[in-house]
Amino acid sequence: MQAATRRLPNPEFLLTFDAAARHLSFTRAAEERFVTQSAVSRQIRALEDDLGVTLFERRHRALALTAEGAQLARTCRSVVEQLQQAVEQLRGARQRRVVTITTTPGLAALWLIPRLAGFTSQHPDVDVRIDASFERRDLVRDGIEIAIRYGRVDAPVGPLLFEESALPVCSPALRATGPALARPEDLAQHTLLRLDDRSAGGPLEDWAPWLAASGVGGLQPRAMLTFSNYDAVISAAVHGQGVAMGRRPLVDDLLNDGRLVAPLQGGLASPRAYFVQVREDARRRREVCGFERWLLEQARTAH
Repeated sequence: MQAATRRLPNPEFLLTFDAAARHLSFTRAAEERFVTQSAVSRQIRALEDDLGVTLFERRHRALALTAEGAQLARTCRSVVEQLQQAVEQLRGARQRRVVTITTTPGLAALWLIPRLAGFTSQHPDVDVRIDASFERRDLVRDGIEIAIRYGRVDAPVGPLLFEESALPVCSPALRATGPALARPEDLAQHTLLRLDDRSAGGPLEDWAPWLAASGVGGLQPRAMLTFSNYDAVISAAVHGQGVAMGRRPLVDDLLNDGRLVAPLQGGLASPRAYFVQVREDARRRREVCGFERWLLEQARTAH
């Protein structure tokens, strides 16, 4: 019985009244509500009949609110605005947040992607997008929040993620069944896997620093296989195709689980390292700062 005495008018009629009261025009209210002008007129008349009051004064080519109409208009506007705000907040809470990261294909495939499940399990409402490219993306122009940059140790572009060292790596099967591989000189009997760097100075450029430091700078391998991406170089090594120059810590997971071995000891420190760069305006977003903290923590715990 109580519910019957508190019965509200048809919500559609109230929304139509709110539009007509704001515009003081049935025509413009009809455009906003996607109905005909006659439908607006019928809904307003039905609302007036339901309430037992007149809401509009119908003047020649004009509308005006009555005192009762103005009272209802204020209440309707307040309620509609509150509903709109609540709906926007609910929809906003459901919208997924996105963080876009750019880095080299090698780091993405060998180090970042194997660890991403740890971040997404902690932040299920954040979508991570990875741009794996050799191109140096412009964070502002390309709409990217975080870059993991590969650059010189003496020219940092952000917090240090990790430094790099290099040493030869191969599959356990190649070391066990292939030609001897106990000394640097033995590499002459093996296929060397290399990264194609068109700006490099020679066919063994990515090997040259380690070979020179090991006293075999003029070494000529039995054969060479060349790849455009570093992760392809390492994949070939895992599958026993030859010996690759392993960049630590990118190959550390493969060394730790035994898919690769380091037959020749003596890692060589690289003059290059990886740095985290965050677009300045993106630091206001907690998911971006959270991903940066997660990256740095992953690098710290990996050593």
